[in-house]
Amino acid sequence: MSDSACLVIDELPLLRNICGANDYNLRIIERLLGCKIFSKGNELIVEHADETTRTLFFRLIQELSEAIKEGIPPNPELITALHASLLASQKPEHNQEPHGTELFTENAIQVPGAFEKIFPRSVNQAHYIKALSEYDITFATGPAGTGKTFLAVAWALREVLSKTRKKLVLTRPVVEAGESLGFLPGDLTQKISPYLRPLYDAMEAIIPFETIQRLEETHVIEIAPLAYMRGRSLNNCIVILDEAQNTTREQMKMFLTRLGQHAKAIVTGDLTQIDLPKKSDSGLSHALSVISSIPEIYISRFDGRDVVRNPLIKKIIEAYESEPY
Repeated sequence: MSDSACLVIDELPLLRNICGANDYNLRIIERLLGCKIFSKGNELIVEHADETTRTLFFRLIQELSEAIKEGIPPNPELITALHASLLASQKPEHNQEPHGTELFTENAIQVPGAFEKIFPRSVNQAHYIKALSEYDITFATGPAGTGKTFLAVAWALREVLSKTRKKLVLTRPVVEAGESLGFLPGDLTQKISPYLRPLYDAMEAIIPFETIQRLEETHVIEIAPLAYMRGRSLNNCIVILDEAQNTTREQMKMFLTRLGQHAKAIVTGDLTQIDLPKKSDSGLSHALSVISSIPEIYISRFDGRDVVRNPLIKKIIEAYESEPY
């Protein structure tokens, strides 16, 4: 049996869009499928010994072609989302509702003025984005690299830049990861800024830095230490509590009771990275057990299969999980 297969595409504009500039999209597909792909005239040729991989390639090109015809730009985000959708359809989870590429394309995040449209890269990510629109309080737990914070920030930026919400409030507990940074100079914003750097990294990956500055200057984006949230009533805004595993039980209760009218709260955290003196004091762990029976609150539980930051991250997480403490 031949280890290569050929797909003929008669529409040259469509072929150019599929391949991308200098065949960049084909290189993305090669990385995702682990095979060699090259174009020859109006043909796309895939080389791989596994027939399943070759079939997956054909299905991916078909889905990508349909997306292009619908006017969706064929960027790496779209290709990765379509690939994740096809993989998920091959391995449906037990008791999980059926899903197709629509779950991924319909729950993409288009931030006004963003560098590109953001697509979910796993089924859990797609359901998480959908929940952000449907629930006033959403929890997202799981290991590093699963997109918990990035997708929360992207969705929140879409809301404030489209003027659906008036303000985005970013907060997190000021807890150092195993070392003391000592006294930090400057005003409150400058003191808390190092702790909120991951949130800024996410914003800078989505929209230009000048836009972030403008949103801060007009107080559309507000940063606040969690300890300063007591007594506030947050209306017509989105508030993201990051690194929630480092909240105490009292802080978590205080935070969850700050929501006012037309407000949404997004809580993200990784229960394997608790930096509190006693891990059992984690407000996130306690909250998940307390509020799990409230149907109006959505809990998204990511795992190693949802890691999208870097393929190596998944292997690192698996290695640590297999190491006894």
